[in-house]
Amino acid sequence: MAVSALLAMTLAAAQPASPAAAQPGSPDPALDQSIAPDLPVAAGPAVLDAGHVDLGPRYVDDEWTLLIHDDAAQPVWRDPDRTVLRVTDAALRAVPDDPVYGFLGVPAGTDVHVVPQVQHPDVVWVGWNTQDPRVMQTIDRGVTLELADVDGPGEVVMYLQDGTFSEPQVLWRSAEPPGQPMWVEVNTHTHANWVFTAPGVYLVAVRVSADLVGGEQVSATRHLRFAVGDATSPDDALAAQPGEVAAAPPPAGTDDAAPADDTAGGGPWLVVGLVVVAVGLAGALVVVVLRGRSVRRRVEQERTQS
Repeated sequence: MAVSALLAMTLAAAQPASPAAAQPGSPDPALDQSIAPDLPVAAGPAVLDAGHVDLGPRYVDDEWTLLIHDDAAQPVWRDPDRTVLRVTDAALRAVPDDPVYGFLGVPAGTDVHVVPQVQHPDVVWVGWNTQDPRVMQTIDRGVTLELADVDGPGEVVMYLQDGTFSEPQVLWRSAEPPGQPMWVEVNTHTHANWVFTAPGVYLVAVRVSADLVGGEQVSATRHLRFAVGDATSPDDALAAQPGEVAAAPPPAGTDDAAPADDTAGGGPWLVVGLVVVAVGLAGALVVVVLRGRSVRRRVEQERTQS
């Protein structure tokens, strides 16, 4: 059995936490946390390139929303629209030559940026939690997290892996249709592997929904802003708007100006040719009609004279 697991390469000899370890009573001290009920929401922008952060539901002015819990230094909640998660080149790893990682959608040996499931000191550690005290009091059993949309130059994949030899459990793939719901129980704290297949700015839209104990339903969608790669500007990620993030460049050797369907049917020149032919046929039809009318007039005149 191949042991070149992507997670093992990312974390050297560290063993990843299992999904079950994210539940209360976990033996992993890194996942054992509690959140104060009066934790403030930071006002200013921030760039987080290392340390522990969680995405989690919270009430702000009695409104259900999704914020980033940052305890890299002083614990605080942050607004995703004013926070950049910077994934530096310290996160670069090569995709293992193992078919079990085929879900990443890139060839073996390709360098990708990996936010690991277990904390790496030089890479931002991104997870999620349902541990805000008011959230725990009001939700009915748990919440649903969904991948609503991804804008970026490559694909985004999130997966869990229970140890080096266990097969990955894929949670989200941006190559698949939006949605991909993930159930998260109350008082949960979990981290997973996030893989970005190309450097650049990514806007990852995440939707969090829940049934409340009072019978109401709540939902909110927010964008996580990732600046992937040392050459990617966090300022660009902070200013990016959904739908405006640059897509991946075309493969080398392709003509940017050529439409995608040129080879399928002749491209714009075929359209021009068809238009010319149609105009020519229309002109010929007009000539035939006019000639026909002229012939009928001559025949009628000859009949009248005779």
